[in-house]
This record gives sequence, structure tokens and C-alpha cells, in this order.
Amino acid sequence: MAEEAKRLAACAAVDKHVQLSSLFDFQDNQVLGIGSGSTIVHAVHRLAERVKQENLTIVCIPTSFQARQLILQNGLTLSDLDRHPELDVAIDGADEVDSDLNLIKGGGGCLTQEKIVAGYAKCFIVIADYRKKSENLGEQWKKGIPIEVIPMAYVPVTRALTKNFGGAAELRMAVSKAVSVPDPSMPNGAT
Repeated sequence: MAEEAKRLAACAAVDKHVQLSSLFDFQDNQVLGIGSGSTIVHAVHRLAERVKQENLTIVCIPTSFQARQLILQNGLTLSDLDRHPELDVAIDGADEVDSDLNLIKGGGGCLTQEKIVAGYAKCFIVIADYRKKSENLGEQWKKGIPIEVIPMAYVPVTRALTKNFGGAAELRMAVSKAVSVPDPSMPNGAT
């Protein structure tokens, strides 16, 4: 039931809110930010269906390695913020949504990239099924507020959080991020 709710929410969001040919002055290569998470899988699939059915050309900017793979697997055009620093629409999921449309995001470990892509979009669309809705943040998502911190700032940031807000910050390593780790061969045996 939950998976079907995700699929329906994703398809409805794409069909009702990503108006590729009418909401915006449509031009080829409309730029879309593609978020991360299980609901986005359904949204990207629906986007790919619409691109094929309506003979559209869009460019997709991913927020994560997962989003990058979804874009490629669905035959959509992949790009980046260097080539397309302005996005028409960004579409993403959320971990929780309150009645004022405040969000908890970042449970999947891609918060910084998601915020960057959303910040450069003219329109930001959040897809969430009924399980993510609450009157007040923290009713559904019980794992604390995700904060992505660069490694060198971990200790000062956690100290500041504890000092200013109480409680304790718990380190959660993002294990699903894929990064390139070059293994260069150095000339003359240099290391």
C-alpha cells in the first residue's frame, strides 16, 4: 500500500505540477533538478514516460548518485550545475512535511546537494505520501533533524548544537554516497 501511495503521489506531482509544455514558456532543454529517495524513482519514471509520449527534450540535474543513475537508466539527459546553473523546476521527496509545508529532509544523506539544486530552481516541488504528513515536525520522523556537516567542522558544529539547543548530536555516516577515488599511477614510482 505504501509503495502504491508513493507511485500515485509521484505521478500526480509530475502530471499536475511539472507542466513541461504550458506552465512555463516551454523551450527545448528545460532544466529539471532531480532529487533523491524512494518516491523520486516513480517521479523519474513518469517524467521519462512524458518525455517519450510528448516528444519533449529536458535536461536533468541530479542531487545524488542515486538520482544520476535514475536519470541515465530512464534515458533522460544528464547535466550539472556548471552547464545549467539555473533550473526551471526541482522535484524531490521529504522525510516529513508539516501543516505549514515545513520539511525535514536529508534522512538519506544528500541534504547539501538537495539544498543546492533546490536553491537554484525557479520552482521547488516536494513529493510526499500520506505517511510523511504531520501537524508538527518530529511527529513522524523520529531520528532527529538531519544536518550535513563537512568533516573538519564536525566537532565545533556538534559542540555548538549541544550548547545552544541541548541534547546530543549523533554521528550518522552516509554510506550510500558514491564518490570517485582516483588511484593515479605516479611517474618514476613517486608517491
